Order: sequence, then structure tokens, then C-alpha cells
Amino acid sequence: MKASEIAPRHVGWQLDGKVATITLDRPERKNPLSFESYAELRDLFRTLAYVEEIKAIVITGAGGNFCSGGDVHEIIGPLTKMAMPELLAFTTMTGDLVKAMRHCPQPIIAAVDGICAGAGAILAMAADLRFGTAASKIAFLFARVGLAGCDMGACAMLPRIIGQGRASELLYTGRSMGGEEAERWGFYNRLCAPDALLGEAQEIAKSLATGPTFAHGITKRMLHEEWSMTPDQAIEAEAQAQAICMQTEDFKRAYRAFVAKQRPVFEGN
Repeated sequence: MKASEIAPRHVGWQLDGKVATITLDRPERKNPLSFESYAELRDLFRTLAYVEEIKAIVITGAGGNFCSGGDVHEIIGPLTKMAMPELLAFTTMTGDLVKAMRHCPQPIIAAVDGICAGAGAILAMAADLRFGTAASKIAFLFARVGLAGCDMGACAMLPRIIGQGRASELLYTGRSMGGEEAERWGFYNRLCAPDALLGEAQEIAKSLATGPTFAHGITKRMLHEEWSMTPDQAIEAEAQAQAICMQTEDFKRAYRAFVAKQRPVFEGN
């Protein structure tokens, strides 16, 4: 599929050169997710894995908020009336969204302002980089609605981002984490002014999109897969991965540019 053929119905979509921006776009409700938008995001990230024109992705929310999580009336209410097979189908589907984001080879940057709660916090967690604002509030609030903190990979991924103790606190209590605390704890890579947030996220996305994008995809894959490896297994896997990258034209371009004292122009092959 070509990038120009992608036209999601339940989220906003913008293309700027090699960068795609996905916008959670229900600002009147702080951008909650519905059954339809969950599934559409899952399918969209699965599709983007095969769209070579797009080299980096930004995900953000409209109207000064990122995402308030699953819609109370459209998701939470119906879930209370479902039998186990339907509930498991739903939780499997939401987990598949995170899997799709992690297996999507393009770097994903989350631009987070305002409310970032529940499944919204998971979407930010599943991104590769997170830019936020001081006014943002992140809450893995599952315990506050009678659920376990182990939702959509949170117990596996959040400790690796901010540490086991800090992740435990957020997942047990469901409390909000402010923007400055989120940066201090390592959840955010950078704090931005609200009016500069999206622009800064798109700027780093453009920078990554002009880099050695095949190698970036390998980096993302290894960051994900090495979680379950021993150090020896990881070193062996990285030896194989780097040998593959050494066969690319981008590696040769970088060498020629260095010899010529020029800046390399990467083409992703």
C-alpha cells in the first residue's frame, strides 16, 4: 500500500514528506478510544510496517489532551455486560495494538499534552520516544476502576522505562504523574512548551526519517527482542544484526561522505 492510500476514519491522519502524524481526534471528550478506534489503530500500525515511504510516525491528541483512555460509555459500560469470551477477545485486541506499534519498524514519537490516562498512557508507553509538557498528567489508572495494572503489556514495558519500583507505585495506586516528574523518572525524553510540542516531535521525526532508516528499524527490533535474551544471546544477535547493516548502501555512503569530509545523505537501503 502507498502512503497516499491510507485514509483512517476514526483518527486524524497527516503526511509531511516521510513523516506521518496520527491524531486522536475527539477533543470534546479528551480523545477517548472506542472499539472502532482501537481496531483501526491496530490495523493502521500493522499496515505502516509495509509502507516504505513513511520513515517515522508521530502520535498525538487534539485539543490540548492526548487520550483519556477507553470511552466510559462506549467501552467501559459494554464491558461490564460481556461474557468471558467477549472480554478476552477485547483484551487480546487491545494488546495487539501495542504489539503492532512495537513491531512497526518506523520510530514512533508520542507528543503528550494534558490528560494521558489508561489506554492513552499505554499508547504513550508503547512509543519509542515521548515528548511531553509540564502540564500533562499521566495515569495508569486501572486499579482505580477495579482492574489489575497488567494491561496491554504495562507490567513488562513500564518497569523497563522508569524502573521496577516506580512502575509498581504507578500501577498499584493509579495515581497521576505530572510532566516534570515524568521527565525526571525517564518516561519523557523531553519537556516542551505546549505550543511547541507537536512541532518538536515532528522535527525529531523528520530527523530520524532522513537518517539510516533501515538501520533504525534494526535498532527498534533489537531493543524489543533483547528483553528476553541473556547477555550472551544479545551480543550474538547484535553481531548478526550489525553485519546485516554493514551490507547496506547507507553504510557505504557514510564512509564515502566521511572520506570526502561531507555529511552523508542516507536513502534507507
